[in-house]
Amino acid sequence: MSRTNFETLLEAGCHFGHLKRKWNPAMAPYIFMERNGIHIIDLHKTVEKIDEAAEALKSISKSGRRILFVATKKQVKDVVAEKAASVAMPYVTERWPGGMLTNFQTIRKAVKKMATIDKLTADGTYSNLSKRELLQISRQRAKLEKNLGSIADLNRLPAALFVVDVMKEHIAVAEAQRLGIPVFGIVDTNSDPNTVDYIIPANDDAATSVEAILNVCCAAINEGVEERKAEKADENAAAQQEDQPRKRQRTNRPRAEVAAAAEEAPAVAEETAAPAVEAPAEEAHAEAAE
Repeated sequence: MSRTNFETLLEAGCHFGHLKRKWNPAMAPYIFMERNGIHIIDLHKTVEKIDEAAEALKSISKSGRRILFVATKKQVKDVVAEKAASVAMPYVTERWPGGMLTNFQTIRKAVKKMATIDKLTADGTYSNLSKRELLQISRQRAKLEKNLGSIADLNRLPAALFVVDVMKEHIAVAEAQRLGIPVFGIVDTNSDPNTVDYIIPANDDAATSVEAILNVCCAAINEGVEERKAEKADENAAAQQEDQPRKRQRTNRPRAEVAAAAEEAPAVAEETAAPAVEAPAEEAHAEAAE
């Protein structure tokens, strides 16, 4: 069963492409027709591609890996930030910091610097600084938070990139390609679909269009996370069940040994007591015979 449908995407305006003169010929397979000089995207193919991308995203999230959302376009960045945060995934909606993927260790140092400023502020180390120095530090902290705050918990390279407008975010796409990181992209008629691994042909300018697609993709990501939690819970339950027989064996061993010892005790007592009873009887017979 499809995760979305033609009508939902049509209402969201996902079918509106760019002007004919701005088109990329590589997008021809995904264009349905031209109307008033504007290309119309084939939403039947969009539905298929969304389902394909959603299943791949679900598989990634189920494995416990992270997906980095990238959208610096003004009209869609708030929607992307909200949807990415709803599934606890990192995102970049301000300027893409060059080398964020290819020079990831340097980016991590900047994030750690932000954490260091917070720590030194909390423990009172900065209390003796002048107002001017404190202002400089606070400005530096605010700048780091704006650019890198949304990726503060990204401790390793993401498993995939989800990009809105691959043409605008070409630097991020190029870095991902260089590192072999798969790219999911909402691709409009003016972009090259060959730069991404999972293409979603749709309008990448309208917030309603982007939101409709992200609703489906984020729901798939959430499914993967929930399935991972359920599998872990089942594994923990199975492990506890395996431990219970072992505990029972350990607790039953002393009882079994005690029971065996109790059974042997009367026999030993009889063996030791028998000669003591028989000896006086034999002596008595011998005395009577004499």
